[in-house]
Amino acid sequence: MTAILLDGVATARTIRAELHPEIAALAARGVRPGLGVVLVGDVPASAVYVRSKTRACEELGLSHETARLPQSATTGEVVAVVEGYNRRSDIHGILVQLPLPPQVDTIRVLDLVDPAKDVDGFHPENVGRLVQKRPRFVPCTPAGIMELLARYRIEVAGRRAVVLGRSEIVGKPMALLLLHADATVTVCHSRTRELPSVTREADILIAAIGKAGLVGPEHVKPGAVVIDVGMNRVDDPARARELLEPSRWPELEKKGYALVGDVDAPAVAPLASALTPVPGGVGPLTIALLMKNTVRAAARV
Repeated sequence: MTAILLDGVATARTIRAELHPEIAALAARGVRPGLGVVLVGDVPASAVYVRSKTRACEELGLSHETARLPQSATTGEVVAVVEGYNRRSDIHGILVQLPLPPQVDTIRVLDLVDPAKDVDGFHPENVGRLVQKRPRFVPCTPAGIMELLARYRIEVAGRRAVVLGRSEIVGKPMALLLLHADATVTVCHSRTRELPSVTREADILIAAIGKAGLVGPEHVKPGAVVIDVGMNRVDDPARARELLEPSRWPELEKKGYALVGDVDAPAVAPLASALTPVPGGVGPLTIALLMKNTVRAAARV
């Protein structure tokens, strides 16, 4: 068996294309969806993510603005930016790029985002609505994964799903969405005992734990669908070669590092029925769903 690769790039392109009629309808009303981004500090990965999100806005014709604050910014300074975006009628969605520096009270900042503009779905009101199965905005990565499963006609109802990771951003909302879709869900984490014996029960395995190549063939039931949320930089060339298909070795030689997922893809691909690549799997879907949430936020005005 060789896993089918679930193409996040193509799926994201389709989702963005489906937004054009909605954007045109808003334009006819004189509304241009606007995204306000808060970027604090100089974390290279965060800067890359923000550039990808603003580029997607430009491709769709959405307006966007990024408030850049120094690494030394205080909670009060970040709060002031968020409150400013809350008041502006031309900003329909607010994205606070995480992680924030340690001196910034992340919970206070996220709690102050207007729930009607919380396109990341992190505000406690939106989390509560998701729990009650009446969501306003769903966190973008889990929502993107559900879109991917649906568009590849992968059945969820009645199947065993295991989520590796319990973060507020991916793990917990992912488990809720699978539960709402009638899967039987188990959430695993750093304290889970005999992890392979738990993950091998999964028909659908979501790996979102942030450890390069953690999920090997011993974790995967033959025929399982494996969704790899991880994005890890590996600088050790020997380890990177183990986790990369040979076709990516020239990329490793050129860059001196590799981006890999939480799944040991070469080892797992012969077992799984379907697998998301890294890169090109979940990442593009996250950005596409952010665009979708921003357009929907503007439509609510």
